[in-house]
Amino acid sequence: MKIYLLMTGSGPIVITTSHQDVADPELLKKLAAKGIDKFIAYDIPEELAKERYGGHFQVVVNDLHETDDLRVLDYSGERAFRLFHLNELGKPVLYEEVADS
Repeated sequence: MKIYLLMTGSGPIVITTSHQDVADPELLKKLAAKGIDKFIAYDIPEELAKERYGGHFQVVVNDLHETDDLRVLDYSGERAFRLFHLNELGKPVLYEEVADS
């Protein structure tokens, strides 16, 4: 399982997914279906996310199934910024969907 802080056009969110890479084409399709086609992603260590989100983390993860492998852990960018220091996050990954010409 991977946890990412995504900086999106509508604000930061925290997601959890079974995809091991935020640039996995299947994950990108699921994000695009939610209107997210451009983002900066930061990996959040799983143990750190468990510690900071407590019981809410387990509720969300327990609802993660093989056929539904993307969950939003936190819609509140303000809370995510309060919970995590930037130096605790992984290196940024930039993604922008390229429109066909």
